[in-house]
Amino acid sequence: MGEYLGADATALAGLVASGEVTAAELLDLARARAAAVNPDLNAIVIPIEAEADHRARTELTGPFAGVPFLIKDLAQDYRGYPTTRGSRSLARHVATEHATVVQRFLDAGLVVFGKTNTPEFGSKAITESDLWGPARNPWNLDVTPGGSSGGSAAAVAAGVVPAAGANDGGGSIRIPAACTGLVGLKASRGLMPFGPATGEPLFGMGVEGVVTRTVRDAAALYDAIIGPTASSTYPAPLHTESFTARIATPPRLLRVGFTTRSAINPAPHPEAVAAVEHAAQLLTELGHHVEEVDPPHDDAELARDFLEIWFAKAAAQVDEARRLSGAGDADFEADTLALAEIGRAAGVVPLFRALDHVNHHVRALERFHDTHDLLLTPTLAVPPPAVGSMTTPPLLQRAARLAARARVGKVMSRVGIVDQLIEENLGWVPYTQLANMTGRPAISVPLHWTGTGLPLGVQFVGRLGADGDLLALAASLEDAAPWFHRYADISV
Repeated sequence: MGEYLGADATALAGLVASGEVTAAELLDLARARAAAVNPDLNAIVIPIEAEADHRARTELTGPFAGVPFLIKDLAQDYRGYPTTRGSRSLARHVATEHATVVQRFLDAGLVVFGKTNTPEFGSKAITESDLWGPARNPWNLDVTPGGSSGGSAAAVAAGVVPAAGANDGGGSIRIPAACTGLVGLKASRGLMPFGPATGEPLFGMGVEGVVTRTVRDAAALYDAIIGPTASSTYPAPLHTESFTARIATPPRLLRVGFTTRSAINPAPHPEAVAAVEHAAQLLTELGHHVEEVDPPHDDAELARDFLEIWFAKAAAQVDEARRLSGAGDADFEADTLALAEIGRAAGVVPLFRALDHVNHHVRALERFHDTHDLLLTPTLAVPPPAVGSMTTPPLLQRAARLAARARVGKVMSRVGIVDQLIEENLGWVPYTQLANMTGRPAISVPLHWTGTGLPLGVQFVGRLGADGDLLALAASLEDAAPWFHRYADISV
């Protein structure tokens, strides 16, 4: 087990390829680790047993042949198993085919043996659902691993697997990576495949991906899964050089602008500020040009635009789940019903206004990139919050259900609930939605730990198509300030 915990996915694949270990032996170790830590973490919620055993006994091919792996229980369908999206309404809705990204994971030789915890419809930056209960952070079981890919991040940080499937519609790869000490890349719009059951969600804001402990695993896994399909709505041209080759060469000297300021959270935690200052110092030591800048965009306006799109998506998701399963109000969380009611009552005008505003945010970031290669920010404005600290009180949950049933979404919007949602849900993660709204790539890297021993990642945002540059920079930072040796203190 000690050897297993000390190897990343690339190393494990090498051991299988050389015959030093079998896929079945690795699967046994992954299951043993899961049995030891998952009762505390609640990271894995749906086991995939028979198929995993069959694959582990099969002659597998691909760059990660025989490596154990987990996928997220949201937008990563595995044929014959439910994709609940963290909702009671879909608890028995079984996928009839693999999602495209899951098929690519399988084609890479990975052995998928479970699905990971996610909040209902991935709509929160924490992983706490009525269906599955809260996932917990292996660095401190009292705090969140973030969301919405929190189950995947907790499992990877605890050593169940060296990498796991994730996706990101507003920070859902980068936030949990920052909370748990992992690498999390949100790729450029159109690089990652969706389908075949769904197209790119949120008008291309959502992307598939992974969370990993090492940059080389991130590069190689993205090499294995990137590329649009014939039905992709937002296809992007592929890079001429693989990410694996790209990280072998140190990045050119970069112009990096950093900021910790946010209109949503005007007073980020001192640890978040320290994380960025530490990263800026390290970049300077590596020869990059680093300077403090004003935020390049209006993040308060962006937050409102982001939520208007999310409200509409919530309404559509609730309607879809009702259609698929015949679910009633009791099968949805109160917060979800409230968001869906706001979106339903708002109509199409706010949605299209928010979509029109995307151009404002793209142009603002473009102006920044005229003079700087990368934007550096905290990934989180505060250290990972306590589990349960963001739970809506029971009285307000009852009020939300009544409001949704009474169809008073317009009234809810007028009484300032949108501003309250921005403060409560985005106030601790105000930096991540920019990359989704603009379609730009962004990566969170684990360069900082707080005085209490919690990870607190920093984020880099690049130009469209700069995914390889971000990975190359992350690889150089990993060399300069290694993090793989840091391990969450859960008993082996």
